[in-house]
Amino acid sequence: MRKGFTRKPKPDEPGTPGKNYITPGGLQRLQDEHRFLLTRERRAVTEVVAWAASNGDRSENADYHYGKRRLRQIDSRIRFLTKRIEAAEVVDPEAPRSGQAAARVFFGATVRYENAAGVEREVSIVGTDEVDLDRNHFSWVSPLGRALMKSAEGDTVVLQAPGGTEYLTILEVRYERISVEPFREPLGSESASKALLQRPPDESL
Repeated sequence: MRKGFTRKPKPDEPGTPGKNYITPGGLQRLQDEHRFLLTRERRAVTEVVAWAASNGDRSENADYHYGKRRLRQIDSRIRFLTKRIEAAEVVDPEAPRSGQAAARVFFGATVRYENAAGVEREVSIVGTDEVDLDRNHFSWVSPLGRALMKSAEGDTVVLQAPGGTEYLTILEVRYERISVEPFREPLGSESASKALLQRPPDESL
């Protein structure tokens, strides 16, 4: 292991404005949520609103007002997801790499490092829509992501953490598939409730 330099991230280092760097799994999750909201959840809530509106006076109709509020929330989320998907720049960590691109930390890297106390940790550098602290997935624009960016095995980087300054020594840099939590239909969604009501009774009971 070579002795690396001690590197501090530059304030303006990461980032091309407007670009949404993301892994293939992360983009798939955004697309799945967008599809669910657009083709299933919005349709189900619209039916509830139409049913509630047909019940007469809307001023005191809780179902109608809840449905309209929920529709606004869904439309806002759909617009957000549309923009994120359109701005997506997909980076596949499994794509072949050579030279500096394989040896240094860039978007999609999985990095093993240790702090000054010798405590090791392994993290993956992902997009802002893929952050998952339970899986040690950190955004490339987070303080940790910025500190690790462009470092290589043996380098020491400086992390300006809320609790103070930390010095991290890079032990390993590799590129492999990053497992992203897939989108799952919320249990309390209107479309899920509708599907449950339409399910035929179990004749064995």
